[in-house]
This record gives sequence, structure tokens and C-alpha cells, in this order.
Amino acid sequence: MKPKNFKHTVSRLIVYLRRYRSSLGLVLAVALLGTLFQIAAPKLTGLIVTELFDGALARLQGVESPGIDMAFIARILVLLSILYAFSALFSYVQLWFAGNLAQRTVFDLRRELNHKFAKLPLGYYDARSSGDLLSRAVNDVDNVSNTLQQVVSQFLSSVITIVGIVIMMLAVNFWMTVAVLVTLPLSFFGMKTIAKRSMPHFQAMQRSLGELNGHVEETYSAHSTVKAYGTEQENLRAFRKKNEELYRAGKLAPFISGLVMPLISMINNLGYIAICLLGGFLVTRGAIGIGDVQAFIQYSRSFSQPLMQAANIVNMIQSGVASAERIFEILDEAEEIPESSKPSRIPSPRGEVRFERIDFSYKEETRLIESLNLHVDQGAKVAIVGPTGAGKSTMVNLLMRFYEVDAGRITVDGFDIAMLTREDLRSLFGMVLQDTWLFTGTIRDNIAFGKPGAKEVEIQEAAVLAHADVFIRQLPDGYDTVINEEGGSLSQGQKQLLTIARAILADPVILLLDEATSNVDTRTEAYIQQAMKSLMQDRTTFIIAHRLSTVRDADLILVMDQGSIIEQGTHEELLKLQGFYSELYNSQFESAETA
Repeated sequence: MKPKNFKHTVSRLIVYLRRYRSSLGLVLAVALLGTLFQIAAPKLTGLIVTELFDGALARLQGVESPGIDMAFIARILVLLSILYAFSALFSYVQLWFAGNLAQRTVFDLRRELNHKFAKLPLGYYDARSSGDLLSRAVNDVDNVSNTLQQVVSQFLSSVITIVGIVIMMLAVNFWMTVAVLVTLPLSFFGMKTIAKRSMPHFQAMQRSLGELNGHVEETYSAHSTVKAYGTEQENLRAFRKKNEELYRAGKLAPFISGLVMPLISMINNLGYIAICLLGGFLVTRGAIGIGDVQAFIQYSRSFSQPLMQAANIVNMIQSGVASAERIFEILDEAEEIPESSKPSRIPSPRGEVRFERIDFSYKEETRLIESLNLHVDQGAKVAIVGPTGAGKSTMVNLLMRFYEVDAGRITVDGFDIAMLTREDLRSLFGMVLQDTWLFTGTIRDNIAFGKPGAKEVEIQEAAVLAHADVFIRQLPDGYDTVINEEGGSLSQGQKQLLTIARAILADPVILLLDEATSNVDTRTEAYIQQAMKSLMQDRTTFIIAHRLSTVRDADLILVMDQGSIIEQGTHEELLKLQGFYSELYNSQFESAETA
């Protein structure tokens, strides 16, 4: 996988952090104070060591001296206790503020991502795995959250500690500081080299994770189909392949980036040896005190600790940036065409629909619909029939602005739908599709989805009209029965009845029915057809049908093929034409008789 722009992604994340400058400044201030208290301790400890050493040495040499100043040591010990207490307190405060800052930043990122999902065109979802999108929205966002938490709380503190220790080491001795700093270019060069090599593997790991999630989501959502066709082993082999890819990427990424810590540890140990030799030499010359050497050694060890900590966080930063890139890819996607700055609003919707010279294609090189003209009167019942791929569902998608037309315009009651807000436009429609859609919640909530705040009596009346009330009351908790997105123990026909009840309750101006009765038995279908007759009264209705027996009473039947309306008329008129519709109808009738 080609490496992405690391610097650009980091700069974009910083933009999110800058929204909370005051909180970030507070974190930095607290980290700075905590570091000052922490790095002052070795210098004070060195004073104690020097006092003890000088006093003991003077006694051994028989030199007259006031001895060891225990009062001085006691004052230093008290001061050290206060410093360590304040250092611990500020570390706690820093962690709290850093966590709050990171979570607020990720909250904004997650909110923008969710807002973006609502603005992406339907074609974006059609071309991508839902499992991969879920992985980006959940796993990648969580990874960025953890990364920011660590960076703000530990990485900043480590950097400040490194700077503070360098200043204190310079205050002790210049040449010993030079000996330590000589190792820095080697450390940074090693970190940069390893980070460059590990970054592609972190990106591959996140990509493989998204693909694996997509495969698992698709397999388990269609587990009944997988079992019905006996393709468990094929799916298992595909899972193993994707899992192996994730394993290899997940193994290489932390392994390569994990080389940073042992490399820095080795370089720091070389610097430690140089300090001991140089410090011993300077003590014998009387250039510095033994306590200063002890303090410097303590600084050098403390210097390596935040450096190694920062190096360790670099691994997490790479993983977090890889996740951030995947999130920003979504945020950078082209959105739906913006709403009109001065949108229209239909004052009293009636349901008259016109298609005027419509051109449309999913792909630029393949024209699906060309110069389509259609006029549907208010309250008309229009059936759309034709072979698979003829453009039947596409007409509905264009009517609801799930896709935008390439040329021409569609009007409702004389208003161009491109001048209406999508929310206002789609509020005019009620949909019952061949594929049912339910969500986790009570049956009452699922029916009331199209009309929030609906009264109990309205929900039950809609269920009665859809012939769903009987089986609902037979359930253990009736309308309070909780189902999941798969419908739980409900049959496919019962789930379809719930979606029909939802459409009835919504009381739309225009109905869109896509083989709404295809998943129910013949007797239930007859009941539903009766309910639909009253529902469709004075409402414009578009029916996408494959079984022509269900559309014989339509006011207008449109016969589509390759994106064009090749025939139109009533059932009797189309049969008299002895054309495409007649052949299609007779073939279905003969098949039914043969069966």
C-alpha cells in the first residue's frame, strides 16, 4: 500500500486540537509545572550527596570542618517531599485535562463523520463495503482517540521533560551535557528510519482490518443464505485469507516500530558509559562535586526515560495517523449536490409528477436513461414493469433524489424537486420495499418510525389496515415486543407487514411500492391489496412490479427496457398491442399454468 501524507494528516488533527486552545494551553502549563518540580529533585539530591561526601571525606582526612550539616539536609529533604508531592499532583491534573481535551477533539471528529455520512450520496454506499465503513467509524475513531490521549498526556510531557533536563544538565556541566547530546542525532535518525519503514505496515493493518470487518459483517448478516447454499467452507477460506493478511500486517507493524526502544536504549547506554568516565575524571580534577556527578547521572537516566517513552508513543502515533487518514478519506469525499440557497416549498402537496427529458447514468460511459418523459396525474396508480436492469428502481431513486439527474428535470405539483430540500421532498413519500428494514426496538417504535410522536390508537389502526395487528397481539409482549434489525423470530412476511403498517401510518402524498407483497402468502396478499386500495385512494402511487398479475388494475402501466419507456397504457390496452408487455404477461401466465 502506498504511504499517505503523514505531515498533512497530522496538521489536520492539530486543527481539531486548536479548537480548544485554552484547554491545550492549560495542559501545557500543568505539564511544564509538573516537569519543573520533577527535574529540580536530582539537583537537590546532589546537594545532599555532596554534603555527606565532603563531610565524610574531611573526617577521614582529619581536616577540621564543621561536619555534616544535618539541618541543611533536613531542609532539602522537606523541600524534596514538597516537590515530589506537587509533581504527582500536577501529573494527575495533567492526565485529567489531557483526557478531556482528547475526548472533546474526538467527539468533534466523530460528529463530523456522522454528519458526513448523512450527506454522502447513495452511490458512495453502493460502491463500498458496509463493514469497512463501520470499521472506519468505530475502530479507526477509537484508535485516533487513544492516540490523542497518549500524545496529549504523555508525549507533550516527555518533550517538556527532555528540554528541562537538558537545561539542568547544562547548568551542572557543559562537556558532560555534550557527551549526552551527541547521542541524540543517532536516536532521532534511528527513530525516523524505523518510523518510515513501519508506517506502510500500519496503514496495511488498518486496511486489512476494514476488509475483515466487511467480510464478517456480510457473512453473518446473510448467514441463512450462506447455510442454504452450503458455502460455509468457501466463506471460511476467504476469512482465513483476510485474517492471514491482517496477521502479517499486524505482526510486521509493531515488530518494526518496536525496534525503536531497544535501539535508543543501546545508544543511551553508550552515552551513560561516556558520562561515568568523564564525570570521574572531572571529580579527580576537582572541577565538579561528587553530588553533581550523581545528579547528572540521574538526569541522564531520566533523560533516556522520556526519550524512550516518546519513541514508544511514536508507534501509536503511526497507527493513529493511519486511522486518521482513513477517516479523512471519508470526510474528503464529494457530498450530495448542496441544497438551493432559496429552497421552494410546496404549500399543499397533491402528488402530480412530471419527468421532463431526463438523462441519467450511473457511469459516464454507460447511459441508462435517455430523454425520458412522463406525466403522472394526481392520485394516479402507475405501475412500472420490465426486465431486470430496465431502470424501474432507478426512476424511484431519481424521484426521491437519491441520485441526481444528468439532464432534464423532475417536478412535483409543478415544483422542480432540485429546488426543494431533500427533507421536504422525501417527507412527501412513503416507501415499502421488497427488502424489509427494521431496527432494534419495540414493534410499536418500528411502526411509528415514519411518524414520530404518533398516538397509540394511530399505530394500532395502521397495523389493523396492514393485517399485522393479529400476529402482533399473539406475541408475548404485543406491541412492546422488542425485535432486532433481523426481525428476531418474525417471518419474512410478518416483517413486510410491519413496513406496510409503517407506510400507512406515515400517510404520505405519494406511495412507492417495490413488490411490497412479494414475501407474503396469497391469502395475506389479498388482505393487503384491499388495505392498499383504501390507502392509495387520492394518492399518487408508483408500483414496481415483477408479477404482472398484481398491476392489472393500475391506471397506467409503464413498460421499460434499457432505460426507456417502450410501451404505456392500461392492462387491456397493452394486451391489445400484442407487444413486449403482452409477451411478458403471457409468459408469466403460461408459467403459472405449467406450475
